[in-house]
Amino acid sequence: QVQLVESGGGLVQAGGSLRLSCAASGRTFSMYAMGWFRQAPGKEREFVGAISWGGGRTFYTKSVKGRFTISRDNAKNTVDLQMNSLKPDDTAVYYCASHGRAWYSGNDYATKAAYDYWGQGTQVTVSS
Repeated sequence: QVQLVESGGGLVQAGGSLRLSCAASGRTFSMYAMGWFRQAPGKEREFVGAISWGGGRTFYTKSVKGRFTISRDNAKNTVDLQMNSLKPDDTAVYYCASHGRAWYSGNDYATKAAYDYWGQGTQVTVSS
């Protein structure tokens, strides 16, 4: 049984930083790309960024590019989301997700349906 558990959310002032972490278990972590998504109240869940299974490629939505960084440690089965220069618009529940295809080498990481396991989410609130 695959489990993804996020941590690190909280309340931060605009301009501040937070680091989210996602711990994975239940299948060979290093075989799967990992994604981060977020969902603000009243809005659809949206793609934030992703990292390839080997960690060599990262992808970000335009609104976070240059502010957020995704990294993974395949020895520890963790994927992190470092968020800098946070804005009130970044307020949301953040979810990590595991891609459904092992060794995926394509370029479509933004589609929610491509991910088969999700964490429970962690709240990030950015005050102005």
